[in-house]
Amino acid sequence: MRIAFLAAQTEAAQQARERLVARYGDCPPGEADVIVALGGDGMMLETQHRFLGRNPPVYGMNRGSVGFLMNDYREEDLPARLAAAQAARVHPLRMRAHSATGTHAALAINEVSLLRETRQAAKLRIIVDGKVRLPELICDGVLVSTPAGSTAYNLSAHGPIVPLDAKLLPLTPISAFRPRRWRGALLPSTARVVFEVLEPDKRPVSATADYTEVRDVRRVEVREDPSITLTMLFDPDHSLSERIIAEQFTV
Repeated sequence: MRIAFLAAQTEAAQQARERLVARYGDCPPGEADVIVALGGDGMMLETQHRFLGRNPPVYGMNRGSVGFLMNDYREEDLPARLAAAQAARVHPLRMRAHSATGTHAALAINEVSLLRETRQAAKLRIIVDGKVRLPELICDGVLVSTPAGSTAYNLSAHGPIVPLDAKLLPLTPISAFRPRRWRGALLPSTARVVFEVLEPDKRPVSATADYTEVRDVRRVEVREDPSITLTMLFDPDHSLSERIIAEQFTV
């Protein structure tokens, strides 16, 4: 098995990479059968984005802070762990954001979020599959999450956790002011969501797909891209599906 080791810029991650390379060797990422990413969840996302198009399986080991998408760090028996790992396959969200400077496209593995840029609350219209579902939402922002990302920003915004195979996309408001009691929606994975920014000059809004940000957007379109499949590898006793279920019983 040809393994490539990539690490975040932290001291802990870099030292872990040195030890693993000394023990197992290293392969150029473009020739590897599997990539081992060392760091936190941000390193997993960065690695997946870096190799979009080739989409090799990525096995993360936690040398960061949160590590929800990472396996426990252990140096022993790594080839056996990789051989026994279970694959979690996810499709990213594709964002098309229209701003005063043009149209910008990006992919999101976790979520696409719209956020107010100033003290003024954002004012948005939400359209799903060509039908206006919410004529006006006044809020700090709103997001659409993948199932894999439903335990990230979506959960912090009190959105629902979604199992990987549910074929659902959480649509979650961030600090909704009006309608105050609206808590969001669960949409089919085939849904096409459009956000129109109302009063964009008075209430400027940015749109972010993972870590790609577009400022002063007017309209943002979001949909799942089933033509792209990303593969993350997890130890059998700690699969991503199990983590998503367990997270819902954490108190």
